[in-house]
Amino acid sequence: MSRRTMKLPSWLPIDPYILALIGTVAVAALLPASGAAADVADGASTGAVALLFFLYGARLSTAEALDGLKHWRLHLTVLICTFVAFPLLGLAGGSLVPYVLTPQLYSGFLFLCLVPSTIQSSIAFTSIARGNVPAAICAGSFSSLAGIFLTPLLAAALLGNSGGGFSADALVKIGVQLLLPFVAGQLLRRWIGGFITRHKKVLGYVDRGSILLVVYAAFSEGMVAGIWHQVTPARLGALLVAEGALLALMLALTWYGAKRLGFDRGDRIAIQFAGSKKSLASGLPMASVLFGAHASLAVLPLMLFHQMQLMVCAVIAKRRSRDPLDRLDPQQGRRERSVTPASGAAAEEPVAVG
Repeated sequence: MSRRTMKLPSWLPIDPYILALIGTVAVAALLPASGAAADVADGASTGAVALLFFLYGARLSTAEALDGLKHWRLHLTVLICTFVAFPLLGLAGGSLVPYVLTPQLYSGFLFLCLVPSTIQSSIAFTSIARGNVPAAICAGSFSSLAGIFLTPLLAAALLGNSGGGFSADALVKIGVQLLLPFVAGQLLRRWIGGFITRHKKVLGYVDRGSILLVVYAAFSEGMVAGIWHQVTPARLGALLVAEGALLALMLALTWYGAKRLGFDRGDRIAIQFAGSKKSLASGLPMASVLFGAHASLAVLPLMLFHQMQLMVCAVIAKRRSRDPLDRLDPQQGRRERSVTPASGAAAEEPVAVG
């Protein structure tokens, strides 16, 4: 059998990392950490979260971010979609409790509406669809940066104590475990930025390994606390339907709303892919800090939504890439020629977890 026939369809991106996450959940279900092992896992998870946000801070170029502000209308539109439209739809989902979703699953559903957008997958899909790639890079970066501050504040305002352990103390933990390492990374970027860039691939594995550790600790704690008896196959099916409706609404809002605002095709593509997705990499560590023992149920909706958005957006990006050149704006046509090599590379690589 040839290598070509063994590859998954390009429109169906089953992220290998999602399989690793599922495997981690299975290990936590079969071999949950308890007693002294739970204390070790919790301490390691706390350190992993701090390391993640230190690396986020060290990677972010402040100069590039400030330069990207030139396209402020596009970035403001993405931020409004991510931190205003999504939360409003999440609040509307409260009508599904208790008949469709349990209160715990709804807390996770609302939480996924509060986390920032992705970076890697937004860029990849925008590139495949021949959109404004530089705008997608800046929009995803701004969303991730804003999410470090806005997600905890929105969670405090909208979730309150319904998050199963979320309290004012969680804001202190956010400051210590997330904000301080992020600021430290920014301050040290001048000296370690080159090292971070040279070892980007290796540090990417550190990122993903840290998130797997966070998932194991969260789901182990949930297993020991016995909260999984609250989730039935019917509830999971209802959750998938609710998330499918949420994604469809945001895809339509970002595409047609951007058109009404006068953005050209390339910008509309960047807005749609950056404004309709949620970051698993940012959301999982935050949930572990905010929800404590209930983090496993809180991150389940985000994990499901992440894979759903990859599959649906891959189909959309592929269809947009077939738009005839005469339908592109003149400015977009020039921009496409400048990013075509990158888009070709992006189309062949698996989409990374964002």
